[in-house]
Amino acid sequence: MTSTAVLAYIPSPPQGVWHVGPLALRAYALFIIIGIVISVVWGDRRWVARGGTKGTVLDVAVWAVPFGLLGGRLYHVATDWKTYFGPGGRPIEALYVWNGGLGIWGAVFLGGVGAWIACRRRGIPLPAFGDAVGPPILLAQAIGRIGNYFNQELYGRATTQPWGLEIYERVDANGRLDPLNGVSTGFVERVVHPTFLYELLWSVAIVALLVLVDRKYTIGHGRLFALYVAGYCAGRFWVELMRDDFATKIAGIRINSFTSAIVFVLAVAYFLIATKGREDPATLKSNDDQDLDGGEARADASGQSVENSNAADPSATEPGTDEAGTEVGRADAQDTQASDKKAEEEGSTRG
Repeated sequence: MTSTAVLAYIPSPPQGVWHVGPLALRAYALFIIIGIVISVVWGDRRWVARGGTKGTVLDVAVWAVPFGLLGGRLYHVATDWKTYFGPGGRPIEALYVWNGGLGIWGAVFLGGVGAWIACRRRGIPLPAFGDAVGPPILLAQAIGRIGNYFNQELYGRATTQPWGLEIYERVDANGRLDPLNGVSTGFVERVVHPTFLYELLWSVAIVALLVLVDRKYTIGHGRLFALYVAGYCAGRFWVELMRDDFATKIAGIRINSFTSAIVFVLAVAYFLIATKGREDPATLKSNDDQDLDGGEARADASGQSVENSNAADPSATEPGTDEAGTEVGRADAQDTQASDKKAEEEGSTRG
């Protein structure tokens, strides 16, 4: 089949990596970074709107992002270990994060651990923080799926639908097959369901739904984050059923389908039993913000105390009214009287 056989099909990018000297620019990494930046900026605005301190999301992200990347990679390697440790596998490639392969479940779990550490350091409740950053995180996931498009990965079974995705043959500079780092030859190997696109669109729809729910209802204590997790799992479950690439299976079912179902149930249970309503905005202030407010209050109290003291003892602030000054004035008056008396006596004697 050639790329011109059906004009309606979606073409894949000819490549996903561009080399600038020794530097390799990877679309996969680029879209992950873009997603992180957008989620931090938007998440911080949402956090401030709920009563939190500006800049908190970035501080938490410094912990959550590295933990999340580590967790995502560990989950991917654990559930696809044969690729790296099975026959013909190269264990060192388990460290090649830039080649793709981040499991969202591990990323959310360990990313949550990193966020918990940061939230404890800042003195803020993790559930409330999750409610603020839930929609931005899901949007970041959707943006990251564009990287899968450039990598020609996470696609589904063969299809003849007009929105089918063309998967190109890619080769390196020496003509060897290299689906990830190579450049397209123009030959279409197959036409498949763009399941990464299905997940992207589903995620964007859930983001919009979460924003609407958050605006209409007073929801907090981690319940909005639970809705994000449940909504994503529901979509990921049916998307997984459309994929036929290699994956670890249990009883003939892809392991990600099991994970989606289990996490979905847990998220719904949390949503139902968690505290209703929303947190008091005063409880969302960071420790450093509270210390600053306390310092200002102490300074105001100190200033008021000085003013009260001055009002009670006016002589403390008026020059020339202290005791030493009074004694000096009395001594000068006595000297003057003595001089006048002596002058009168001398005048009488002469007369």
